[in-house]
Amino acid sequence: MLFRGLRVTMQIAVTGILLGFVLGSLSGYALQSRNRVARGIANVYVWIIRGTPIVVQALYVCFVVPALITLARGSRYTMDSNLAGTIVITLNAGAFISPIVKGALESIDIGQKEAGPGPDRGADPAACGDSPAFKSMIPALFNQFIISVKDTALLSMISVNEITRQTQNYVSRIYNTIPAHTICALFYLVLLSVLMILQKVVENRIHK
Repeated sequence: MLFRGLRVTMQIAVTGILLGFVLGSLSGYALQSRNRVARGIANVYVWIIRGTPIVVQALYVCFVVPALITLARGSRYTMDSNLAGTIVITLNAGAFISPIVKGALESIDIGQKEAGPGPDRGADPAACGDSPAFKSMIPALFNQFIISVKDTALLSMISVNEITRQTQNYVSRIYNTIPAHTICALFYLVLLSVLMILQKVVENRIHK
């Protein structure tokens, strides 16, 4: 059951960090752009996500959003809990990545920005990729991935069958609370320790 939960946890975390990177890149670009509307939307997005607990976001996406869609289209709509969880992880990853991308873009020197296709369109993507600021984003992205894996435990509130939910399901059947939750904690400890070791390996390679 724990390994079934691990599969769901990793699917949501990996999808969330990848989509979050895309969303965070767009938001980060908007945060440093000259367009006030785009900058305002990005600031509101980051403010809302950072200013509300992830559990509240999960409940809102899973129950309130489908209710609003139901009202809008006049027929019942329900959202899959895994989809809701992925949306929440994506939004949180994007809000974390946004200011990192903004800082990386602002650190690009004027010569690189002038290599871009136009004065309002930012730096050339190839030049950005060679920027030390963008390379330094990799450890932060890995750190956010680890946070996303941990955050999936909170999605048990909306019945996502990740590691924590699978443990709860087991306890509800066997009523063996102490060993079940102890093994769950050790499972997370091993999983996150492996990810932290990988993060160190990645950081060491970047710094060489």
